[in-house]
Amino acid sequence: MMTLQRPHEPQPPTPVGANARRLRATLGPTAWVALLFSLSCSREQEPEPNRQRATLAPVAARAEFEPTHLAASPAPMSAPAGMVWIPGGEFSMGSADPTVGGHCHEPMDDARPIHRVAVSGFFMDQTEVTNESFARFVAATGYVTVAERRPSARELPGVPDEQRVAGSSVFTPPPSAVPLDQPLAWWRFVAGASWKHPEGPGSSLVGKESHPVVHVAYQDALAYARWADKDLPTEAEWEFAARGGKAGELYPWGNELRPGGRFVANIYQGQFPVADTGADGFVGSAPVGSFEPNAFGLYDMAGNAWEWTRDWYRADTYARDAKLGTVRDPQGPDTSFDPSEPTTAKRVQRGGSFLCTSDYCTRYMVGTRGKSEGDSPAGHVGFRCVQRPRERSVARAP
Repeated sequence: MMTLQRPHEPQPPTPVGANARRLRATLGPTAWVALLFSLSCSREQEPEPNRQRATLAPVAARAEFEPTHLAASPAPMSAPAGMVWIPGGEFSMGSADPTVGGHCHEPMDDARPIHRVAVSGFFMDQTEVTNESFARFVAATGYVTVAERRPSARELPGVPDEQRVAGSSVFTPPPSAVPLDQPLAWWRFVAGASWKHPEGPGSSLVGKESHPVVHVAYQDALAYARWADKDLPTEAEWEFAARGGKAGELYPWGNELRPGGRFVANIYQGQFPVADTGADGFVGSAPVGSFEPNAFGLYDMAGNAWEWTRDWYRADTYARDAKLGTVRDPQGPDTSFDPSEPTTAKRVQRGGSFLCTSDYCTRYMVGTRGKSEGDSPAGHVGFRCVQRPRERSVARAP
């Protein structure tokens, strides 16, 4: 089958984060959080009766998944500490409609058509980057994350001083059941919330050193990766690694959410968003590596914390790639486009988090996609890194 790469396109006209900072200050913390989370990972509005839902691609059947072929090439060197070699190969990327069979309430249209992708081998962190590791980076560099930076008057001319506040979005369970299309009921902007104060001022990382670092924006994750002589994975690398050589299965471990009745990922149990019962052993994030790894030796490829990827988000990326035959080492599109928020540039996130549930945001399924503006940290967003052989390192603008 012919192998092509995606043609080059111009960069987005607006730097990542400029819209986010301005909008947050203009709207105020409350309205900002509502907008952010209603447009990123939320329950899609059910279509009205007799109204045809617009889809990005035809619904794919399971038969569209072809076998995964793993490359036979060995690792070019010993794996760096905490990383494993992902051998590369060719696989079917995407997701069949998970509403068929009742696995999910959303059809995940942006994850189709299922298409063939070839990736070269790379090393990947076995776990999400932890608070302990991120603290070493900050101690060595003095880096200040997006959530810790108070926007300046120069960055936001005309915005009142009191509205230029450093902070991040914190999950806050409501006292009783609420409609799932009202994210303000469980998210709030907290001044002073950051990676080292995950619940806001007064909270700390004591006892959470081995948990995934959260409240990191895309640029924070990329800064850490560069300091560590690594990179963020492309979306294709992430999914290939998460599948562990399997083809078309719903989760990194297979097709059952709880094989044999066991919990195998840190996701939400109970009535969302009121009470996480912690039946899987954890309320909120968990220490990395608390559950079994996938076939490649990677932990937490579903749940625990969302993970940033390199790729710009476009709802039509898969439809475009499917026309190219087998796409080799795709770097993602060079522009972002989300029909629900067409003027905002977003990056792809993968893997879901401890807040994902079958009732809301079921994106712990391995072929599904998340999205967020790069300058939008939150209390359930983290990352992991990759390291590629030098001859094929990704060279692109941040």
